[in-house]
Amino acid sequence: MSVPRRILFISCLTVLLSACSGTAVSPKAGSGERTEGAVANQNTTKPSDTVKPTQTHDVPAGGHSAASRRLALQQFGVELATSRQLPEAKVLGLIDEARYNPTVIRIVTPPAAGQPRVPRSWATYRGRFVEPIRINQGRAFMQQYANELDRATKRYGVPQNIIAAIIGVETLYGKSQGTFRVLDALASLGFDYPDPKRPDRAAMFRGQFADLIELDLTGKLDARNIKGSYAGAIGIPQFMPGSIKRFAVSATGSNSIDLSNNMSDAIMSVANFLVEHGWQRGLPVFAPVTLPASADKLVDGGLKANLDWPQLRAAGAKLATGAKETAWSRAPLGVIDLPEEAAGRVELRTATPNFFAITQYNRSYFYAASVADLAQALENR
Repeated sequence: MSVPRRILFISCLTVLLSACSGTAVSPKAGSGERTEGAVANQNTTKPSDTVKPTQTHDVPAGGHSAASRRLALQQFGVELATSRQLPEAKVLGLIDEARYNPTVIRIVTPPAAGQPRVPRSWATYRGRFVEPIRINQGRAFMQQYANELDRATKRYGVPQNIIAAIIGVETLYGKSQGTFRVLDALASLGFDYPDPKRPDRAAMFRGQFADLIELDLTGKLDARNIKGSYAGAIGIPQFMPGSIKRFAVSATGSNSIDLSNNMSDAIMSVANFLVEHGWQRGLPVFAPVTLPASADKLVDGGLKANLDWPQLRAAGAKLATGAKETAWSRAPLGVIDLPEEAAGRVELRTATPNFFAITQYNRSYFYAASVADLAQALENR
């Protein structure tokens, strides 16, 4: 007796969706790949968001024919409906409206083999965010939303300037949230990811696509119309759908959360995200430490503090002039590098767990250090 086709693809896709629900494998810090969102505005000059997606499913991509892509999406939808107890007809109906977006695929396509890599430059990256426009608008933002920021700081222990800096880096304080339809972006990345060496990335985006569908069908957002970054990050804080599910909070405690239009919700959600990823009340982002030149050997490229102050002192580190041993000296620490590769220089800093909490927003030392430096500039009013 033949086994019905639907049963066959449900069983094989169970493994697929269970993999999607986890977090992506951590890349080397500084690569610019995101955990929270995806690469939105931070790591390259922002590409145009205005190119219209192809308005048909019949676009071969990622090695798929149009027919095989439709089948994969339908199979995914059936398993998603079963695993999350969602109405199958509505899941499939929403998936059927997802369109392949060639612009999204072009943006994330890796360089051709043999093409030289652009040298990493901390000064260039930092200059995109720690600059007069973001500083001036950030100070105005902090004045306008002083009450909301104060409430978030009191509740979560995340300083006002850190929250403001993240929103400033992500979307210029809510002004640049992206113009890609997220439904199309995530479907394209999940089922047509252009780098066959990164199946973990395709799986991550399929998981985010599934979360987006669930959020729509549970009334949390409108997946047919919501816009975001080319990688599917949404709203003022550029949360991915999975982070909206897990970390978005209402400033008023209601069931309705709006990260695209409600600044109070966005502010609270950024603070909650950081706390959920290890932010510790009262710690600085960087310890006031002067490192020896040989400290580059202590950089492990990871996203977790693996050293302590006694170890750093033994390696030759000293307190900066006028600094004292406060709570940071009892916390785990890590040495991070901020290179100027073309010049052969590197800046080293001593990071606390709060630095590494910021890297969970974007797995990049450059990103987290830029947030910290912008926050410092906002504080120096």
